[in-house]
Amino acid sequence: MDTTQREIASMLHVDMDSFFVSVELLDRPELVGLPVAAAHDTLRSVVSSASYEARRFGVRSAMPVARAKQLCPQLILIPPTFEKYRRASHEVMRIFSEFTPLVEPLSIDEAFLDVAGSVRLFGPPASIARQLRERVRAETGLPASVGLGRSKFIAKLASQRAKPDGILEIPPERTLEFLHPLPIDAMWGVGQATAKTLRSRAIHTVGDLAREPLVSLRQLVGVASAERLHDLANGRDSRGVETTRVEKSIGHEETFAFDEPDIEVLQRELLRLSTRTGERLREAQLEARTLAIKVRWANFETVTRSRTLTEATNSTQRIYQTACDLFDGLNSRGKPVRLIGVRAEQLVPEGSDPAGLWSDDDGWRAVDQAVDDVRIRFGGAGVKPARLLTDRGPVVDPRSLQPPS
Repeated sequence: MDTTQREIASMLHVDMDSFFVSVELLDRPELVGLPVAAAHDTLRSVVSSASYEARRFGVRSAMPVARAKQLCPQLILIPPTFEKYRRASHEVMRIFSEFTPLVEPLSIDEAFLDVAGSVRLFGPPASIARQLRERVRAETGLPASVGLGRSKFIAKLASQRAKPDGILEIPPERTLEFLHPLPIDAMWGVGQATAKTLRSRAIHTVGDLAREPLVSLRQLVGVASAERLHDLANGRDSRGVETTRVEKSIGHEETFAFDEPDIEVLQRELLRLSTRTGERLREAQLEARTLAIKVRWANFETVTRSRTLTEATNSTQRIYQTACDLFDGLNSRGKPVRLIGVRAEQLVPEGSDPAGLWSDDDGWRAVDQAVDDVRIRFGGAGVKPARLLTDRGPVVDPRSLQPPS
């Protein structure tokens, strides 16, 4: 359906409120109403999520914990429990799918829903939004905010202004009335640099952007960005809900609480990250043609290295060997590392690479299959390489999570 022709605000954007903290508070009800953040209490930790009570002090997601404590000395920290968040996300997404099959998860705590085909069953979109929030609250105990509009762009903007725990509907005929007074950085794709460029031409609001001649806008931000931003600023957004998500890459990274120079520790972490990456590739029935590593040194310099393989793979051992080779190629033995990551790229369906028919990884694939079978049957701690039994030391969990599958 062409979303520019919607006669009702049937595109929904549902965003869970302070999701990580809200999930934690289900087990810690005595902390409701207090400034709380989901974060590790270590030197280099960052805030994963903050309650609205903490936000009143200026605490925000991705903020260093040290800064958050300065802003809010009474801040209560709860260590993140990512598996708990994944379970809650799956339950929330299940509820969404009972209102419409057209659900597009954007991340672990937000999704677009197209409810145009659901009005006969559940009533007008605003009624669907209310029912959905009530179901989520009743079945999970979690609050959600919902924005309704004629397009994805408007629905997402509306949900942000419905927070916390509210609903905002923007009728199609009032789209521009809602959109044009907003500041320019409310636009998708307008970061600090682009906003600065636009403001230098006295473009401060979305309405200013909508009225700017396209030819001058192209000179400011380039042809592709100019046309996309101009369309959005004028309420034109024809994107529909995409129910199938195509993985472009799969990977994991870790930040050390203290700079780590020990090559054995770094290699062990590469093995851990390679194991996670391989497991996720096999779960998704994908293989990678390219493998990459990311390394951030103590001075915050960040480098990436990648290698395209002769045959696609999802073998943990192949991923690990390649990651180690790439790391060794940096000639950085003894140089303290702040962050290290492994990523699989150029993904293809498992078994689709003809070169894989004569793969050197066959033996390792048999091992991976056996380990996966045990892990699925008995849980994540079922079987792991002996090197990973060693205590990890102070490692900060990754801040970002993949959208639910």
